[in-house]
Amino acid sequence: MLLLSAVAYTAWVLEVVLSTGLDPVQAYISELAAEDQPLGGLFRATDLVAGLAVLAAAVTALVAGARSAARRTARADGARAGTGPVGGVGPWLPWAVTGWAALALFGVATAADSRLPLSCAPTSDEMCAARETAGLVPATHTAHAVTSSLAMVGALTGLIALTVAARRYGWWPPVRRFGPWLLAGELLATGWSLAAIAAFEAGHGTWSLGAGQRLQVLLVALWLAVLARSVARFEGPAAVHGGTGRHAGQCTGRHPERHVEHDAAQGQAGAEGWESR
Repeated sequence: MLLLSAVAYTAWVLEVVLSTGLDPVQAYISELAAEDQPLGGLFRATDLVAGLAVLAAAVTALVAGARSAARRTARADGARAGTGPVGGVGPWLPWAVTGWAALALFGVATAADSRLPLSCAPTSDEMCAARETAGLVPATHTAHAVTSSLAMVGALTGLIALTVAARRYGWWPPVRRFGPWLLAGELLATGWSLAAIAAFEAGHGTWSLGAGQRLQVLLVALWLAVLARSVARFEGPAAVHGGTGRHAGQCTGRHPERHVEHDAAQGQAGAEGWESR
């Protein structure tokens, strides 16, 4: 599901081979899905698929994590300090929970984005830009701005939290290796996009707004692909702690009872659940 979302989220690259009539360096990505655009329906559909796919993956991870944590807590008798059930669920790893919850927000907001399209393309249509400035466009323009902002907040938070989780808990080597670089690039691209949007709204040109947004979205999609590869690669006993990290070697061996002892001592009880596909 994560890989599907990554592919669908980069559907905008089709503008390289399809005639959209929009300048990819200057135009908002959202303008591709505007109601007055000939291929708007296609890009709204791919946004919906991307949002629902990442939402399904995130919810699956959270539910599986809760169930796994409860099972492991039960095996450890829930009696050790700091490892008892919390609200009926075993120990939670906060960075992982935060990351998957943020990706769920990203999915919901992206799906909502597709249902609240712009009515026209303001960067290429002067009349549209004038109506937008005068507040004469449909309320979906404002709603779209809100859902787009929520989607990016969710994506950024998820990228940060799950990258930290991978490094802190010794999970997912691909995320540990590439996550920090993708995060740095994403922060720079987000800063570029925000500055360009502010300049455009102030009447100072677009500052290559489209290029900044496309880089921003591309980096999110690449990170989703890296995460998808990570969680698909590390399955079975070696995936109990997210892969082959610093605790994985203690998950198997001749003394499986020590596995439970280690989980209780280290608070790693819920890690198996984060291995969602």
